[in-house]
Amino acid sequence: MTAFWRAAAAAAVLLGFAGAAQAQLLISGNDEKQAFVDGKPVTYPPGKDTLSIIDIANRTKPRIIANLPMINTVVGPPVNLAITPDQKLALVANSLDWVKEGEAWKGVPDNKLFVVDLSVSPPKQIATLEIGKQPSGMAINRAGTLALVANRADDTVSVLAINGKEVKLIDSVSVSSGGPGKEQPSAVAISPDGKHALVAKFAANKVALLTIDGQKVTYTKYDMATGLWPYNVAITPNGRIAIAGNNGGAGSSDGQVDTAAIIDMEADPPRVIDQVAVGDGPEGLAISPTGAFAVEVILNGANLPHDRFYYHPHSYVSLLKIDGKKVRKVSETPVGGLAEGVAFSPDGKYLYVGNFMDGDITILRLEGNRLVKAGALKLPGHPASMRGGPS
Repeated sequence: MTAFWRAAAAAAVLLGFAGAAQAQLLISGNDEKQAFVDGKPVTYPPGKDTLSIIDIANRTKPRIIANLPMINTVVGPPVNLAITPDQKLALVANSLDWVKEGEAWKGVPDNKLFVVDLSVSPPKQIATLEIGKQPSGMAINRAGTLALVANRADDTVSVLAINGKEVKLIDSVSVSSGGPGKEQPSAVAISPDGKHALVAKFAANKVALLTIDGQKVTYTKYDMATGLWPYNVAITPNGRIAIAGNNGGAGSSDGQVDTAAIIDMEADPPRVIDQVAVGDGPEGLAISPTGAFAVEVILNGANLPHDRFYYHPHSYVSLLKIDGKKVRKVSETPVGGLAEGVAFSPDGKYLYVGNFMDGDITILRLEGNRLVKAGALKLPGHPASMRGGPS
């Protein structure tokens, strides 16, 4: 082999490693406008929120590769952002705009979605779209060609076409049977084959079924009663089951145990086949890329007044083991205060949990049927939402 070809081969190997590293990213939306002091919400002026883009090629020593100024909010499920399967784009929805009311600040429904180019160094925002009212949970299909966003304040799902670095709003689908703002769709998940989607309808206590044909998305008018206040939803990589996290307390802890509804996606139509007790106030939800485990992040009253009987200084993660269509809780692992977003590493061996109160990420390693602490990463702000690879 000539020196030229040896150099070319070495370059190819290096490019391969670089590509692999680029494909192992997390994004964290950090909200600096809100805080909780002794259980009381405190508001601050806008202008300091960020989006952190994190390289997790080194699982226990991740590094922040960029912090972009970008408005975000802790209000709503921590899935208002997503990364395309090729890891070249990030989509970030902003649920609430921030306006002044007298001497204080408050959130009002926004309609913005930001497009971030992850393929350049450093990553940069390249577009802003206007979509539905109070965009919350988001999902991107496996092909990376279609994104769905649940709009909590107008009971719609925005349909976005993705073509390279171009993202366009192509449709808005109503998923309400009770009038705008009555059912509050909060999160959405797309099946692995790209033919169906589930929408958690928070205030209706139901999960809706959508069909997808190319770029045509249709509400089937079929809803499943999954439990009280379903806030988040995810589908396993094999498409056999889905999990809907029932918050139970209208967006907070209330001292009562809440459940994860198990949905049989192979039934026609899909239906709830089981309930698994997970803890008080599930918000973050993720399923391992291997399909063997899922996690529910439990608020555990960590942001509430300390005199309430259900206050605890830490949130925790409930680890759920998936065996076919049977799901059971196998362990609990404490994390930081007011844990929200969560994401698995691409190999499913590590878990990253954003702790809002502490301004950091807890890194957990999967060992058998339990999660053990393997590290931490300090963030430039307070993580309100988080996503890793395919959503």
